[in-house]
Amino acid sequence: MKVAIAQITSSDQPAENLATVLSLMNQAAGQDILFLPEVTNCVSLDRAHQLQVLEPYDGNAFIAAICERARLLRLWVALGSVTVKTDGDDGRFANRSVMINAQGKIVAFYDKIHMFDVTLSDTERYHESKGYRPGAEAAVVQTPWAELGLSICYDLRFAALHRALAHAGAKVLSVPSAFARATGEAHWHVLLRARAIETGCFVIAAAQTGVHSGSGRETFGHSLIVGPWGEVILDAGLEIGLHFATLDLGEVDRARARVASLQHDRPFGLKRYQSHDKIV
Repeated sequence: MKVAIAQITSSDQPAENLATVLSLMNQAAGQDILFLPEVTNCVSLDRAHQLQVLEPYDGNAFIAAICERARLLRLWVALGSVTVKTDGDDGRFANRSVMINAQGKIVAFYDKIHMFDVTLSDTERYHESKGYRPGAEAAVVQTPWAELGLSICYDLRFAALHRALAHAGAKVLSVPSAFARATGEAHWHVLLRARAIETGCFVIAAAQTGVHSGSGRETFGHSLIVGPWGEVILDAGLEIGLHFATLDLGEVDRARARVASLQHDRPFGLKRYQSHDKIV
């Protein structure tokens, strides 16, 4: 499977970001799949601005333009995620990953399940659930090369989700992200390698990087491709651009044959002991 992985610095202006994505798609012509980061269409923490510039999923011009270019280039696109308006009374958005095939058709989508509600420091706080409605269903999509499991950014910290995707047939996991710099420096590489090792999957994590115009938010970069044995195949560093790799999907079967942990799950209970309990 010939893959291209994009590392970009999206602004809070969807039209600017679309021009960047279409240029990268042209550069990815001849590859099998292009992987894009989280919130490719708009990086913003300003709800009023988002309401002004974003669109609903149905009839979304940003997505439609990418679908049309995918059709012309005969290129699959893992549109890492886009922020879209929803019909909910609370006005929250969806953080939605979209899979587009080489005919320009949407063949799957996934809404981010786990919300990034954290306090990293006195000056850096995120409460994603205030602005985004969490999804409720995991997703695996069949491609001509392998089944591919979808997750987004903060989902990375929840091993059970990725194990469920592997049990459902995924051999490749897509983890598009806009990781904060502080958590990225501490956890990004080790979490992605852990998810690959636990599942015996290739993990492809296209990431946002740098300081984002309009919001001032800073993201970690280091888009990664990790092999099913846990080795880092590609690390994009901090620079924007497109990177390429050819994946031997036979490595998934070989890794799983060496350590067949996906076949060794066992049900178990849990007993909580109190300090005054007498243990015989």
